Amino acid sequence: MSILSLSDWLETPQGQYLLQWESARFDVMVADIFGYNAVQIGLPEHEFLRGNRMPFRFRCARLGDAEVMSNAEALPFATATLDLVLLPHVLEFSPNPHQVLREVERVLVPEGHVIISGFNPLSLWGVRRLLARDDGAFPWRGQYLSVRRTKDWLALLGFETQAGSFGCYAPAVTSGKWLERWRFIDKAGDRWWPIFGGTYIIQGIKRVQGMRLITPNWRDRRAAAKRLSPVAQRGRQVTGGVQKTK
Repeated sequence: MSILSLSDWLETPQGQYLLQWESARFDVMVADIFGYNAVQIGLPEHEFLRGNRMPFRFRCARLGDAEVMSNAEALPFATATLDLVLLPHVLEFSPNPHQVLREVERVLVPEGHVIISGFNPLSLWGVRRLLARDDGAFPWRGQYLSVRRTKDWLALLGFETQAGSFGCYAPAVTSGKWLERWRFIDKAGDRWWPIFGGTYIIQGIKRVQGMRLITPNWRDRRAAAKRLSPVAQRGRQVTGGVQKTK
């Protein structure tokens, strides 16, 4: 088949191998993130937010079956309105990946989450990209960003990064039969060389300095109400200079 986009490549045996691992990781990572609004930017053909329980989940992309059509460098969302943003392989194929992250920081609420997947340049897949520099085919035409570089960019924007995950340790062979033969290396890679997986997923949380969550102070309210409550007075009667209490 003609590989004209990343979505086309994901239909190949290589792409299915990567998609299987990433879908499982996204399902786990988004499951316990709560809020109201979540958006997936890019790859609208695949539902990576399916494991999330927010009431409003949608997809944003420049092309394809998305609810919102937009470039990732200029998101059409108001500032501080989203609780979760997914970036599946957006940064390495963007002409301005740092601007994408700036936009994500802008639209996220304080303590909002961003989850990023990308191809790892320090892997056999990164070597494959170097060998295919001139052919212009997906996914080898992208500008692969290392985990360290991505974390540095997130830190500059005020994000606190969580521990990431690496996967897809098999060589970047095109045959589905050979990919199955190399499946055994995934378990060995997780144990012996975990940072050299062909793809990675990392999570960042938007931190706002000097901000703290204010909750209702029910205890002080109850104490104040108790101090102000009227005290019942028993009736008194004075007879012959002696005070008697009824």
